Amino acid sequence: MSEGAAGMQVKRPYPGLFLAFEGVEGSGKSTQTRLLAEDLTRAGYEVTVAREPGTTPLGERIRSIVLEGADLEIPGRSELFLMLAARAAFVDQVVRPALEAGRIVISDRFELSTLAYQGAGRGVPVEEIQRANRLATGGLSPDATILLSLDPEEGVRRQDAVSKRRDRLEREGIEFHRRVARGYEELAERVAGVVRVDAAGSIEEVRMGVRRALSSRFPETFPL
Repeated sequence: MSEGAAGMQVKRPYPGLFLAFEGVEGSGKSTQTRLLAEDLTRAGYEVTVAREPGTTPLGERIRSIVLEGADLEIPGRSELFLMLAARAAFVDQVVRPALEAGRIVISDRFELSTLAYQGAGRGVPVEEIQRANRLATGGLSPDATILLSLDPEEGVRRQDAVSKRRDRLEREGIEFHRRVARGYEELAERVAGVVRVDAAGSIEEVRMGVRRALSSRFPETFPL
């Protein structure tokens, strides 16, 4: 069971659970995805960990184009359609089968990234992205999206501290990442199922914040 917009309990059309982590670069999505998967696996759940774009053969090819093509000029709409092509394969080949099998799917990014990066960041109209995204996903959305809220400048500092090799999107200027951050915060007020978690603390503090947020929505799966 999950909560609808009015707080009512609604039945999901599949036995599994679909969660996505979102946030600006350096917010800790990959780390928190891994930690949550470890917690759930220890608790006896079957978990599928995934990333977007990626996970499928097509998705990984597109990921290399979009993120590693440093010398490739990709217009905003072209970038959007590449992301959605990867997402369509991801949903059909990974997410739906796992959910139908009763697994918990945890994805490092999903549809909210597209609205924030290609929408707020690149300037593609959000309404057009939403229509195209529905076609790519067949209407499937996460049961909950955990937005790790962090100042984009702090995200850059974190990446510098670990000497992270930046991909094509991460190398965009700080104004781009500020637009993305503002987009995320605005979308959190408009998109159903988004749960904000403050990502400014330590890894363990954020981990507990994620657990508290999920426990409030899915108490049977995530008891405190």
